[in-house]
Amino acid sequence: MRLHNLKPRPGSKHRRKRLGQGESSGRGKTAGRGGKGQTARSGSSIRIGFEGGQMPLIRRIPKRGFNNAEFTTSYIAVNVGDLNQFEDGARVDETALRSVGLANGRSDGIKILGTGDLTKKLTLVVSAISASAKTKIEAKGGTVELTVSKAAKNSADNAAKKAASKAAKKAAPAKP
Repeated sequence: MRLHNLKPRPGSKHRRKRLGQGESSGRGKTAGRGGKGQTARSGSSIRIGFEGGQMPLIRRIPKRGFNNAEFTTSYIAVNVGDLNQFEDGARVDETALRSVGLANGRSDGIKILGTGDLTKKLTLVVSAISASAKTKIEAKGGTVELTVSKAAKNSADNAAKKAASKAAKKAAPAKP
């Protein structure tokens, strides 16, 4: 294999479709742009949701209620059956689960679910665990330590800061 022998993969290169080259070409006259108007012009692009100046549907619909999705605690689910790849007597925490690829992505913690069977004695350090998973782990002689999730820790820190600032305001003498 030499540089002068290199060729693109078959089918990866094909000629550009030439628009507006007469009616018989199949892409003549309007060149695939439909009729006249804004979208027929060169350089035109209309953003998503734009309705030609009319009040868009998303702005016409009333917004009501409260969405708490931003503040939910999201866990990465790991099944008990997947924990068999650890050695007997191992300590399994978030870093161990991430290193073997059982927990990927962003989350507030790890939750162990009860699907599958456990064959080894393990010490688990996780944020949450289902009742069935806990019984399966303890039946094999393993233990479960629950840690405080990041979201719970943040909310506890915020509550402590709020209480401290309230106490500081009460303790500060009133200005004359």
